[in-house]
Amino acid sequence: MGLSEFFSSFIPTVYADEEPQEEEPVAEEEPVVEEEEEEEEEPEDPKEAIMEECTEQCSALKKHLDECNERVENGSSENCIEEFFHFMHCADECAAPKIMAATK
Repeated sequence: MGLSEFFSSFIPTVYADEEPQEEEPVAEEEPVVEEEEEEEEEPEDPKEAIMEECTEQCSALKKHLDECNERVENGSSENCIEEFFHFMHCADECAAPKIMAATK
């Protein structure tokens, strides 16, 4: 038994010369469900506002990141991964307790 015969035993072979077989569509009736007029409003995510506040507290690191980004845009071969991680660590350290307090 060859490899093609093995796969043919699981997957039927389709030829382009065959006319497509038309299957009669089965009409399924979906039950009509009345939706509630009032939808529950999802609470607003406080993370964006908290991260904005913490970004201001980490302004010195943000300044270093922005300076690095300017150097890269002007043709420098460095990357700003270290500056980015320092900035995000500061912002996360500031925001984490505030976000957790807001979600309780």
